[in-house]
Amino acid sequence: MPDAQGLIGPNPRNAWRADGATVVLARPHREPRPVTVEALPRTVVADLTATALIVVDMQNDFCSPDGWLASIGVDVTPARAPIPVLAGLLPPLRAAGVPVIWLNWGNRPDRANLPPGVLHVYDPDGTGAGIGAPLPGGRVLEQDSPSAAIVAGLETADGDLHVSKYRMSGFQDTELDSVLRNLRVDTLLFTGVNADQCVLATLMDAANLGYDVLMVEDGVATTSPAYCMDATLYNVRQCFGFTLTAEALKDALKEALT
Repeated sequence: MPDAQGLIGPNPRNAWRADGATVVLARPHREPRPVTVEALPRTVVADLTATALIVVDMQNDFCSPDGWLASIGVDVTPARAPIPVLAGLLPPLRAAGVPVIWLNWGNRPDRANLPPGVLHVYDPDGTGAGIGAPLPGGRVLEQDSPSAAIVAGLETADGDLHVSKYRMSGFQDTELDSVLRNLRVDTLLFTGVNADQCVLATLMDAANLGYDVLMVEDGVATTSPAYCMDATLYNVRQCFGFTLTAEALKDALKEALT
């Protein structure tokens, strides 16, 4: 901005108002919209006006049968499980005014910001088969390539936000925290893959930064062994925040918005 109404800021949630010779620093007042949702280990009352949804790594390279993980022999069937769950959850959240943030791997073509430790995870033998390797759909997880695009079955919408990440945690070396602060949100709903890796790493950093964190159990998945998911859910509930189901959230949204 500024816009025709004299607002100065990155979005209407976080804006000053210019009025002649005066600039009003008070942000727009937003009435709380509490929503009560069944969660573990306790029922949660969240404020929809201060909540955002983060969708982690629902991309072709991780989730498509024609993507990178599938090409190296990983069964991506589990990673596809959140697709219908998210497809059903996104519309009511958007209708409730909850911002949707797509947090996806989107590497530089030259990989100049990726240290050896990050590259080694996906290329342990140094053969060049990991991040940035050529595939028929483009280079692995390269920003703006078909390989890194959002998987079929999920649709973005006007107003959704996109943040590229380059580590397991979406907060490292990215603008994610700045985007969330400018949205003036306190509570984050986490979905996507892999639950025990990128989703959990981002959730943990969010909790350490002071955000309230909730993991949507059936909106996350992993290609890791089942015990990894069990440990992830345990640790989220025990150490960082709460878990809930998509159905419980949709039911709570219906009740709050009627």
